[in-house]
Amino acid sequence: MFSGWIEWTGAALDLVGVVVIALGLLIAACRYAFGFLSAPAMSAYRQLRQDIGRAVLLGLEILVAADIIRTVAVTPTLDSVAILGIIVVIRTFLSVSMQVEIEGRFPWQREKPQDS
Repeated sequence: MFSGWIEWTGAALDLVGVVVIALGLLIAACRYAFGFLSAPAMSAYRQLRQDIGRAVLLGLEILVAADIIRTVAVTPTLDSVAILGIIVVIRTFLSVSMQVEIEGRFPWQREKPQDS
């Protein structure tokens, strides 16, 4: 019973992660369409890329949480933990790469001061 509940929770989090990404893409597209009419094209495009990146990053974090829950609670074998480790490394690499693309800096670097 407990493993079934954990499996259901992991599947629900998978669904939430996918929905977050899909909704984020939809919201980003709407913001782009309205921003394109009122802002320069490059500014609207840059905002579109940032919005999509943020949606994908949030969705990836939720999907990693779902994988961790299922692997640790349901099937804690050496093989499943190794596969989880590989998935987490790949998703972490994607997250860091996307954050660098969005913010123009690594997560551990300080923010550049804004010019006044």
